Amino acid sequence: MTLDSIDKKLLLLLQKDCKKTTKELSLKLDLSVTAVYERIKKLEREGIIDKYVVLLNRSKAEKAFVVFCHIRLVQHTREFLTKFESDVIQLKEVLECHHVSGDYDYILKIVVKDMEEYREFLVTKLTTLDHIGSTHSSFMISEVKNTTVIEI
Repeated sequence: MTLDSIDKKLLLLLQKDCKKTTKELSLKLDLSVTAVYERIKKLEREGIIDKYVVLLNRSKAEKAFVVFCHIRLVQHTREFLTKFESDVIQLKEVLECHHVSGDYDYILKIVVKDMEEYREFLVTKLTTLDHIGSTHSSFMISEVKNTTVIEI
């Protein structure tokens, strides 16, 4: 599907605030409410709009301690990678898991309440997973930029 300039502007508006009504969007796009509704439905059908979510304030949700944990597996066999990935998906503290190149195999973004909760997570959950050779944790000092908006 080829996106025109109106689709791109619509997607930008929705990424900034998906709770805007079709009427509000129609005024910004100079389209009818029906035209906006149909474009949104088309973008959903095509899979360009994947899902709608609520973003929480981590501090108010008592999950302000952010850790980036680098993982090195003992071997790089398909079996070890698949097992690690299926196990890490089950860990609710892990928001993101990326298979990466370089010195480590994976980078995890983990959110917990504090250092004590991270230590408990590390000792009782993460390091008990099969095939982990080593871990290296970095703790967020401050958040300089955090966006979910993808400019098209």
